[in-house]
Amino acid sequence: MKKLAIITTHPIQYYAPVFQLLSQRGNIALKVFYTWGKDAQHKFDPGFGQPISWDIPLLNGYSYEWLENTAQKPGSHHFDGINNPDIITRIEAFAPDAILVFGWAYQSHLKALRYFKGKVPVLFRGDSVLLAKRNLLFKTLRYFRLRWVYQYIDHAFYVGSNNKQYFLKYGLKQHQLSFAPHAVDNDRFTQQGDGNNLRQELGIADDAIVILFAGKLEAVKSPLLLLSTFLKLQQPNIHLIFAGNGGLEPEMRRMANGLKNVHFLGFKNQSAMPGIYQACDLFCLPSLSETWGLAVNEAMACGKAVLVSDKVGCAVDLVISGKNGEIFRSEDADDLLRWLTKLTKNKELLAAYGTYSEKTIAPWNFEHIALAIEKHLNEKIGISETNII
Repeated sequence: MKKLAIITTHPIQYYAPVFQLLSQRGNIALKVFYTWGKDAQHKFDPGFGQPISWDIPLLNGYSYEWLENTAQKPGSHHFDGINNPDIITRIEAFAPDAILVFGWAYQSHLKALRYFKGKVPVLFRGDSVLLAKRNLLFKTLRYFRLRWVYQYIDHAFYVGSNNKQYFLKYGLKQHQLSFAPHAVDNDRFTQQGDGNNLRQELGIADDAIVILFAGKLEAVKSPLLLLSTFLKLQQPNIHLIFAGNGGLEPEMRRMANGLKNVHFLGFKNQSAMPGIYQACDLFCLPSLSETWGLAVNEAMACGKAVLVSDKVGCAVDLVISGKNGEIFRSEDADDLLRWLTKLTKNKELLAAYGTYSEKTIAPWNFEHIALAIEKHLNEKIGISETNII
């Protein structure tokens, strides 16, 4: 049985279930090395502005090890926040047949990429895209930097079309790429939660249309654009819910000015999210920059129509115009208003879109990721990458 060492910063709800599934399937032996250290279990999230501890089990069912992190300011939000002096010796003690690194932009992760290149196959998982606006100097410097980084990677698992184009731009070849989709626990979002309870708590009528934003209230997510555009609708029977908090919340509350059809739920943990998604008719993610947007997966798993900006990485793969939602031009309030107006005129149409969403998202699951990893390890490892067609 092939042995895989996985290097990632901390347990999260989108990756831990894959580790659990791989261990349960028993086709490879894996060990996860968490580089943030034990403190990551109760990390302070600067976006939410509070300590975050997920209320679903993320450490059950697989082998893992906390690495000592000696960074002066530990965290996954900057390069020097992950510094593990013993990362190489701990991984070598496991004697893996390959390593899989989640993200390179941390001191220890880059160290591992460079050290293990040529010793064991170096696999990589990241979701970066080419959608963000950059000036020419930044693009030039970034190009040469990333071409240098990715020379240390033998194979990458791309999450979707935009991510694949990113890897190709920065030096990886077709034969070095495998599709392993970004995914959420579809079953949990489909089967859990009752949206009627939340609608009743908020005093929302059954025939009302509800738009939902779920995420951090920060500039890159553009919740202010959504709120200001929503206010132009001037339709009391259309409601807007914000699930999440962040630095923009005080300004947004002032803008809403106590309107009864604008609701701020604050931060909600994972167990509450299925019910929140179930309460809406339309999910909107208006981000200025979003490598993927896993909240879109979650909303679709709950059978909801979706409206996203063209800077959301998943849009090209998951949002099918006229079938399950629409894509608007980022930062364009008029275009957003046009689609909000059109979509909120017909509750039955939104329901039909939601049915299509649920069918579309079904193959984007954890099993698909596990199979891609197993396939590469058991069929490709030991074969020279240059001989793979």
